[in-house]
Amino acid sequence: MWRYRAFKAVQSVVERLPRSWAYALAIMAARFAWLFSPLARPRLDYNLRVACPELQKNESELRRISWLNFRNHAKAYADLMMLPRANVESMRPLLHVKGMEHLEEARARGKGVLAVSCHMGSYEVVSAIWSTTLAPVSFFAEELEPRALFEWYRDTRARLGISVLTLDVGGIRKVLQALRDEEMVITAIDRDITGTGHVMPFFGHPAQIPLGPAAISRRLGTPLLPVCVTRLPDDSYLAEATPLVMVEETDDPKADQIRATEQVLRRIEMFIQAHPEQWHVPHRIWDGSP
Repeated sequence: MWRYRAFKAVQSVVERLPRSWAYALAIMAARFAWLFSPLARPRLDYNLRVACPELQKNESELRRISWLNFRNHAKAYADLMMLPRANVESMRPLLHVKGMEHLEEARARGKGVLAVSCHMGSYEVVSAIWSTTLAPVSFFAEELEPRALFEWYRDTRARLGISVLTLDVGGIRKVLQALRDEEMVITAIDRDITGTGHVMPFFGHPAQIPLGPAAISRRLGTPLLPVCVTRLPDDSYLAEATPLVMVEETDDPKADQIRATEQVLRRIEMFIQAHPEQWHVPHRIWDGSP
């Protein structure tokens, strides 16, 4: 429980600070983590080299992007810690949307919206704003240890109108019902948390990629909406959507899922290469990673 107690102690301070002070504290913590993390930074650097091959021969640029990556992720954590006391309505001007027509097209189909993304940006803030102004939002989240920490994440998001769904049978049932109710569900496919993904090229290297979103899309006719969230220089947020991906049905369901997932994955690669300083995945994705 020490991890949860430490988190709560910091969070109880951060949520009472002005936004600029909370970010300053987050940046200090990021500097410590970037300098001394035994695995997070080496794994992130490895992933960045794969995603951006030009960094393989430019160590100084890799260091710069890696540091900015930790810095942006720390600010995202500060955003999460401040949410319990945040006035979401007042935060609406902080959200900018690009590609709103694709989101509206998805909603007009009446099958819900399955937004597929990667681990980038302050999704809690954007999801809270979307839930308040557009439609109810749910998203998948891995269960954290200790359980008390996961429950804090879940309960905090629930107070903001965000449903947190676990990656199990019960979570899948809730996703299907949410989409039937024409809600928005957000998930990420750049990391295979359950270890059941299909191996396919990701930045030209074989990686396990989850087919679940495409399977749900094929079953319900829900469009897949590739989307990413990034932090702008003034610490506002940009949610960017691209054209919908529909799963074309044939007699081979798995092949249908693979084709649609590959289409989405190419969009995800574009997001990551455009904003490597914001793609925070300090985990093993490819063989050879630390």
